[in-house]
Amino acid sequence: MTLRAPIAGAVGLLCAISLQANAAENYNLHPLFAGVVNSQYYDGKSDDLLTAGLGKSGLASKTPPALANPAAPTAPELRRLAIYSNYRAIVDMSESGGYGLLYGPNLDSNGTPTAGEGKIAGREFITYSDDGSLTEQVTLMVQVPDAFDPAHPCIIAGTSSGSRGVYGAIATAGEWGLKHGCAVAYSDKGTGNGIEDMQNQTVVLQNGQRVAVSQAGSGSSFTAQLSAKELAEFNAAYPNRYAVKHTHSQHNPEQDWGKWTLQAIQFAYFELNQLHGALAKDGVTHLVRFTPKNTITIASSVSNGGGAALAAAEQDTEGLISGVAVGEPQIQLRPNAELTVIRGSGAGAVKLAGSGKSLLDYATLANLMQPCVALVDPAKNTFNTLNLATAANRCASLKEAGLIAGDTTAELARSALTVLHNAGWQPESDQLHATHYAFATLAVTLTYANAYGRFGVADNLCNYSYAGATPKGEPAPVSANALASLFGTGNGIPPTAGIVIMNNASAGGALTDAVSLTGKKDGPVADYNFPGALCLRTLVTGKDKPALQTQQGINQVLHTANLHGKPAIIVHGRSDTLVPVAFTSRPYFGMNQMAEGKASRLSYIEVTNAQHFDAFLGFPGFSASLIPLHRYFMEAMDLMYDHLRNQQPLPASQVVRTTGRGVDDKGAPNPITAQNVPPIKRKPAPGDQIHYARHVVSIPD
Repeated sequence: MTLRAPIAGAVGLLCAISLQANAAENYNLHPLFAGVVNSQYYDGKSDDLLTAGLGKSGLASKTPPALANPAAPTAPELRRLAIYSNYRAIVDMSESGGYGLLYGPNLDSNGTPTAGEGKIAGREFITYSDDGSLTEQVTLMVQVPDAFDPAHPCIIAGTSSGSRGVYGAIATAGEWGLKHGCAVAYSDKGTGNGIEDMQNQTVVLQNGQRVAVSQAGSGSSFTAQLSAKELAEFNAAYPNRYAVKHTHSQHNPEQDWGKWTLQAIQFAYFELNQLHGALAKDGVTHLVRFTPKNTITIASSVSNGGGAALAAAEQDTEGLISGVAVGEPQIQLRPNAELTVIRGSGAGAVKLAGSGKSLLDYATLANLMQPCVALVDPAKNTFNTLNLATAANRCASLKEAGLIAGDTTAELARSALTVLHNAGWQPESDQLHATHYAFATLAVTLTYANAYGRFGVADNLCNYSYAGATPKGEPAPVSANALASLFGTGNGIPPTAGIVIMNNASAGGALTDAVSLTGKKDGPVADYNFPGALCLRTLVTGKDKPALQTQQGINQVLHTANLHGKPAIIVHGRSDTLVPVAFTSRPYFGMNQMAEGKASRLSYIEVTNAQHFDAFLGFPGFSASLIPLHRYFMEAMDLMYDHLRNQQPLPASQVVRTTGRGVDDKGAPNPITAQNVPPIKRKPAPGDQIHYARHVVSIPD
C-alpha cells in the first residue's frame, strides 16, 4: 500500500480538473476536500477490485471468507468480508434467480455469461473528505481497472445504497463500471459502519479495524460528540449502548449526498490524471488529461445511492455528469400541489395530488400501521415472522389512539391497510408489509428521525437506543468478535452485527423493541412499542421543539427534480414497499417535466413484480412471484452508455410487464428465463407508455 498526502500549498481550486488561472500548464491539483490518499494495487488473481479475490464462486458461497484471528482481523480480511457482504446484500445470489446468468462477475461487458470468475485487476484509491471539522469523515474511493482505456475514458459514480459503507455499490455501479473499463467513483455519503462502543470507548478506522478512541484520533470514521462528563453520565444510565454514524453524527448527512457524489467524481478525475496525465515542466506535477469534455461520466447506484446520484445531477454546475441511470431512488421533493399522478383509467383510476411524501412521513406511517396490516390475511403474507398476538395488540393500540376504526381485529387490520392505500402504497405491496416491518421499517424510521433532527446518542430519541441483547432481550454487550468484524458484516443501520434496537421505556426495564412491553392501566402489553412508534410519527406531524427540529432537517433534503437537461433513466419496481413509487419516482418524473419542459430527457421505467430488496428474493415466497429489479438497473446502464457513447435514443417512459417464475411440482421456484424479464423497449406499445401533460402524469395500470 502506498500513501500520498495532499500537495502542500495547492491553492484556489476545489476541483482537481480545474484550469489554473493564467498558467501555461493545466496542473492536476489535489482536491482541497480530500485528505491523505491510500492506494493499493490488486493483481486480479489473489485479490481484485470487484470480488476481493473471491470470484463469482466465492461470492456465491454461503460461507463467508474466514478470518485468521476473529478477535483482530486484518484490514485486507475486513475489505474482503465487506465486499462479500455488500455484494450479497444487494442481489439475489441464487442461480435459478439469475446470478451468473443475468448478472454477476462472470458476465462480460455485453451481458454474456462466461466460464470465468470475473476478477478484475486494478488500483484502488481511498481518502476522507471533510469540511475541516474532522467530524464528517466521508470516505471516497476510486477503483481504476487495468482495462481503463485513456482513448475512451469513462467514470461511473457509485454512491452507497442504504446506510452502507463505501463498498455498498460494488454489486451495482461497481460491477457495471469495472467490466466496461471505467473508473468507479464511490462515496459512503457519511453513512457506513462507523459504530462507537460507548462503554468500552472503541471506534472504527477507515480500513475497518477497531481501536480505542484515544488511539484513533481524527482517523476514526465516527466518534460521538460527548464531553467526558456527558459520556460518563450516559454510560452510567445506559450501559452497553452503541452510537451509529448515520443515526448519531448530528450532521444530517443526506443534505450533502449530492455534494459528496460530485466530490467522488472529482477525486476520480484527479487520480486518473495522476495515472495518465503527462508530467509538467517541473517534473513533479501531472497535467490534466481528462475533463468532462472528453470523458463520459454516469451518476448511478440504487436506493439512497440512486437518490444521491439525482441530487448530484441537480447540483452539478461544472458539467461533471454526462448522464444518470438509477434504480429505486430514495429522493424527496419540494411540495407542489399542482402535480397529479394518475394510475389507470376510467372508473378504476387512482389519483394522487402533489409531489409525494417525505421519507420520514411515509416511514413513520408505515411503522405505525404495518404490524396491524399484517393481520388482513396472514396466510397470504410473504415470509411473515411477526407475532400475531403482538400485532393484534398494535391494532388495538391504534384504535385507542383514534388512528383506525373497527370492532374486530380483522376490521382494524383492513382499516390500517386503507390508511396505507389512501396515502399512496400500491396494492402490489399488500402482502409485503409484514416482511418489511420485521426487517426494515423501524430501522429506517429510527435512523432518519435521528439524522434529520440532528439528535445525538445521548438524546435517546423517543426512548430508543442501540445495544446488544441477552436471550430475554435485555441490554448486553455485543461480542468482541462481532464488533471486530463489524466493518465487514454490518450494513450501517441496526439491527446489524449483533446490535439491536432497544426500547428504554419498556415496562419493567429496557428490552429489545420487538418484545418490549407498553405499560397500560390493565397491565403491560406487547404491542411492538406503540408509544415509541407514535412518538416517531409525532416528529412529522407535531409542533414541539423536537418535531420542529426534525422538520427543519427534512426541509434541507428536498429536491426540485431539475436535472438541467441531463439524460437520465430511472427504473423502479411497482411493488416497492420501502420506497414506494407514488412518493418518489412517479412524482419525480412529473416534477422534472414541469421544471424542464421540452428540454427534459428523463425516462421513467416502472417494472411490475419488482420490489426494493432483491436479496429478499431468497426468502420463502418472494422468488415465485417477484423478479430482480437489478436486471433492469444493469439494462438502464447499458442504455445510458449507448446513448452517451453512440448517440442512440433513450427509451420512452413505460411500464415493463414481467412475469413471476412460479413453482415446480415440489414447490421450488422455477428457474428464471428471459420471458420472465422482458427488455426495456425504446418504443413501447401504446398501452405501456407513461405520459405527462399539463401537470398530470399518467401511469398505465
